Amino acid sequence: MRGIKNNTTGVGDLDYTTLTCYIALVVTGWVMIYAVNYQPNSTMAFFDMDNNAGKQLFFMVVCIVLLFFIQMSDWVFWRSFALPIYIVSMVLLAGTIFLGREVNGANAWYQFGGFSFQPSEIAKFSTCLAMAGYLSSTGVSLRDPKTRLYAFGLFLLPIAIILLQKDMGSALVFFSFMLALYREGLPTGWYLIGFGTALMLILGLMFPWFYVVAVLLMVVSFRLIKEHRNTRPWWIAFALVVPTIIWWPEVSQWLVTTASGTGAPTDSGPLDSLGVTGAVSPPASANAKAVAQAPAVNALFVTILPLLLFIAIFLTGYIRKNNMIQRRLQITLLLLSLGSGLVFLSSYAYTFMAPHQQQRIRIWLNPSGAAADARGSAYNLLHSKMAIGSGGLFGKGAFQGNMTKLKYVPEQTTDFIFCTIGEEHGFVGVLGVIGLFTVLLYRITQLAERQRSNFSRVYAYGVAGVIFVHFFVNIGMTMGVFPIIGIPLPFISYGGSSLIGFTLMIGVLLKLDSHRNLA
Repeated sequence: MRGIKNNTTGVGDLDYTTLTCYIALVVTGWVMIYAVNYQPNSTMAFFDMDNNAGKQLFFMVVCIVLLFFIQMSDWVFWRSFALPIYIVSMVLLAGTIFLGREVNGANAWYQFGGFSFQPSEIAKFSTCLAMAGYLSSTGVSLRDPKTRLYAFGLFLLPIAIILLQKDMGSALVFFSFMLALYREGLPTGWYLIGFGTALMLILGLMFPWFYVVAVLLMVVSFRLIKEHRNTRPWWIAFALVVPTIIWWPEVSQWLVTTASGTGAPTDSGPLDSLGVTGAVSPPASANAKAVAQAPAVNALFVTILPLLLFIAIFLTGYIRKNNMIQRRLQITLLLLSLGSGLVFLSSYAYTFMAPHQQQRIRIWLNPSGAAADARGSAYNLLHSKMAIGSGGLFGKGAFQGNMTKLKYVPEQTTDFIFCTIGEEHGFVGVLGVIGLFTVLLYRITQLAERQRSNFSRVYAYGVAGVIFVHFFVNIGMTMGVFPIIGIPLPFISYGGSSLIGFTLMIGVLLKLDSHRNLA
């Protein structure tokens, strides 16, 4: 082996820590899939293609062959053909919109006889290659806005196509490439903008948009008064506006009751004025609930005084003709406008989601209401938690999970395979799987940092980001930390497309690392 490690082809010097973690996770996954389908009073052949365990074993054999061919390939091939591979995967991805088969509301699959193929899994691998190929090109620097635009476009393109397929879970994974961009020097400000965007979107889902905008206006006004107009009249004006937000719900409740003449408020949505449902779960307070039941003028009356106060503070500061102050006020106005727009967009976009997606978001934002809908939208989450919790410290034993056998948790071999691990092997088994992923991810970052080639380093961080998001979100959604968005647990969940996609990632990483001294 070591005699040929200076050639561009051949096995070279493999990293056995990464390979061992890969094999351990894949084997663990197959055992868990077999456990889901296992019945003590029936015989089940390993290669029985009528069950998921048999199909997964077939895909494992395919992946072994694939790993062999990758290791025997020329490592330069993956760098030279990164862009063509990316283009082909994007064409396949777009083709599902017209030729794909719908599964669970997402038009993201090709059907070939008894097998299905999901090109988004291969697109993750090809995007790793394309991102590495572009960022390692001569003269490319993330300090250049044009470079940032191209780099964002490489992962935003598959996101756009996948959203057209109505597969929000797979689209989310592609934001993992921000990890590779951070390592290559993308300014921290972009990540602050990203976290702020996520916060505004979540607030727009939790509360009526106009109430959130009013609070944003008051927060910004407070900051501007403190920095630029720190005088008593302005603080008095601020203090007079605050009660209109705090007590307006009670006033609007009284108006609704008086106007209807029924003694009870009408049951209208929080965005009745626009025909949009602005809160996906019952608001957190009685005040917010009253706002949701107020008439169409709520949006105007809740925001008008905070808006007028903000405009007055903004204009009095802006007309001072101090260039530095004007510049800061312009940035403040831009950020406030973007934040308010995102809040409204989030509320409005909710109405276009499929019913099952709305239910998942509603349960995620209001977990306390899950018990009240135990046979409805909260069924998956509640039984997932029950299965994991029932395992205790050491679990019920291999093939002894009664909740697994009785199919209490839907999609047990794919999205909720982690439940089987928790039920049959308990906290120890869960800790073991998490430990394997932790070692694998840590080792991949080590491999990335020892590469001489920029291409290999960027590729390794791309792989680490994709695996981490899959691992973190999948486990989180089985325990209610994240909404149920339907992404598999790498190497463990059932699915040939997923297993082949992750095998390509690991296989090429091992190939590039084994020839790192030739770059």
